[in-house]
Amino acid sequence: MHRAFSVFVVNKEGEIFIQKRSNFKKLWPGFWSNTCCSHFTEIGKEKEQAKRRLKEEMGFSCPLNFLFKLKYKARFKNIGSENEITYVFLGRHYGKVRPNPKEVAEYRWLNPTDLEKEIKERPEIFTPWFRKAMRRLKVGKVV
Repeated sequence: MHRAFSVFVVNKEGEIFIQKRSNFKKLWPGFWSNTCCSHFTEIGKEKEQAKRRLKEEMGFSCPLNFLFKLKYKARFKNIGSENEITYVFLGRHYGKVRPNPKEVAEYRWLNPTDLEKEIKERPEIFTPWFRKAMRRLKVGKVV
């Protein structure tokens, strides 16, 4: 088991920024997921590491607020698995986005209702940690 983080970013319309993971990713390539996620390298600097990784992956920075932790295990084919305690952060961003193409294949902004509907109709195209976090995240209440 290891520690990780997941960042969710919303815009002024209350839409959630989601990304399709690059095909260069070893685990869950080409799957839709939250704005940014990674593993911690330093204990005690969780928010700073999440902000730094957001800038590296998406090309922007924004203040982040810690929301909750979630625990999950998931296996990806016969390639590998995750066994994590994930810190979930929420940020707001109203400017330009410049994703790193080595990290992100596509991205889009979706309102929470449409996103929840899409996850329900096609769960297999989303990462397991994203689906689990979305069950707990009530974006409409925190926007």
